[in-house]
Amino acid sequence: MQHLQLRSAAAHVQATRTGLAVKAVIRPLGLHRPPIFSTQLRRRGDALVSRFLPKDGDKDKAAAELEQQGKAADVPAAPQESDAAAAAAPYSADFVRRRLLVFAGIVIGYTTFYLTRGSLTYSAPAMVADPALGFNLTHIGTMTSIFPMAYGVSKFAAGVLSTGVSARLLLGLGLMATAAVNIGFGASSSMMLFCTLWGLNGMLQGVGAPACATILTRWFAAKERGTYWGMWNIAHNLGGFLAPVIVGGCAKAFGWRWGMFTPGLIGLSVGLLVLAAVRDKPADLGFPPVDAPAAAAAVKQDTKQDVAKPQQQQEDKQKQQQSGGMLAALKSVAKLPSIWALAFTYFFIYVVRAGVTNWMVFYLMAEKGAADAGTAALTVSGLELGGLAGSTVAGLLSDRAIRGAKDGSGLVGKRIQVVMGYTVAMAGALLALQAVPAEAKVLQWLAIAALGFSIYGPQMLIGLSGAELVSPTAVGASQGILGWIAYLGAANAGIPIAHVVQSHGWAGFFTAMLGACGVALLLLATVANAQSYGQRQAKVAAA
Repeated sequence: MQHLQLRSAAAHVQATRTGLAVKAVIRPLGLHRPPIFSTQLRRRGDALVSRFLPKDGDKDKAAAELEQQGKAADVPAAPQESDAAAAAAPYSADFVRRRLLVFAGIVIGYTTFYLTRGSLTYSAPAMVADPALGFNLTHIGTMTSIFPMAYGVSKFAAGVLSTGVSARLLLGLGLMATAAVNIGFGASSSMMLFCTLWGLNGMLQGVGAPACATILTRWFAAKERGTYWGMWNIAHNLGGFLAPVIVGGCAKAFGWRWGMFTPGLIGLSVGLLVLAAVRDKPADLGFPPVDAPAAAAAVKQDTKQDVAKPQQQQEDKQKQQQSGGMLAALKSVAKLPSIWALAFTYFFIYVVRAGVTNWMVFYLMAEKGAADAGTAALTVSGLELGGLAGSTVAGLLSDRAIRGAKDGSGLVGKRIQVVMGYTVAMAGALLALQAVPAEAKVLQWLAIAALGFSIYGPQMLIGLSGAELVSPTAVGASQGILGWIAYLGAANAGIPIAHVVQSHGWAGFFTAMLGACGVALLLLATVANAQSYGQRQAKVAAA
């Protein structure tokens, strides 16, 4: 587009120069003619000139354009549409189709990450039953305890790494790597090798969420991001639902090794599909950025500073920025108090999430009359189904709150207010579950589904809010910090909660869960009016 505008400007200048030259040649011919003939000739000359000059051209404009001729070739042409018009323009059909393919790729990809993560959980009973291994629950517990520690560290590292590495490659190759680990696990027989491979799986699993978060923020504008983020979050629940069906079914029918081989083979196939379908950002396919005003402002500022620099200097600057981008992104995220408020909120939300996931089967067997672990697990299935609905509704509610926000309102704060409502509902669901009679099995299932609904809403929205608090280049780093702190919370729902139950019974368990909800609410109140990165940048630009 710019080269067409430059060509048009050059043609206009040439026409001006030609027209002035024609006047200079024709008008002197009438100097020694009779007045009438001179006037006619001058009129003919003016008519000829008008063929070269635009109708609204005048001498001042022509002179100004001649004066600017030397600069026109070096300065990029201004965009023809305003930022507001660009933002309001509907997406093209090609863009919508391509974006849908990218979205499907990250949903299916992350669902498969969850499948390869849950493979040990549902293969473990068959491993214990295999006399050749000689395993007991202690062996399984040792392997499973390695995973969250490796995963928390990995999610932090992968979040920072995704700042300077292709998110598409992290997602696709990371999935294929974790699939290969599953296959290697199925081919092994040594406890030492099992622990090593499962720790490696935890490290590889950490790349999935930051990569998806980075892709989501680049392909979806702020006004619609909550809806799509919520739909992507369904991948957690889909993976959690498919793991017992696929892995458990294969392990029961063909042995524990096929419980590991099957998700591994699926992961390798899906990883290839992800690499084919997903792209890092719209620009990779020739589309404009979805947040047009912010992108235009960034380009304008960069052009103002760099347009006069030689191309080689600009390339050197880009290389320097890329090499220091990861550290700069981490620093920019770490200095935001709002990120740390969200991170510690995540800590307590994950205490509840992991506490319910780890201990609910034991609670139902001890206090609610569940006959065995299988019966209790059927009741706990409501957790994932409720979570699927909760994350979707949370995204829709937060997007609606943002669309209805008044000028100057903190847009991230609108999402946080939805999280606060969900956290209150979480406390209510815990109290309802505690109060449901042992014989009311349907009410127990509904209470657990409500608990899943209220847990997965904040779990999704806190991650989204963290992404919107920082610049697009630092989204991965924000997800890394949030994920790291969250899984510290999950770790504290293990042995510490076990001690609480042993010392104070199940009443102590619910007291701990309700206390976590209360602390989370207090932390959320500090960021209830938080502004997005784009809002803060707009304030700086207007100052």
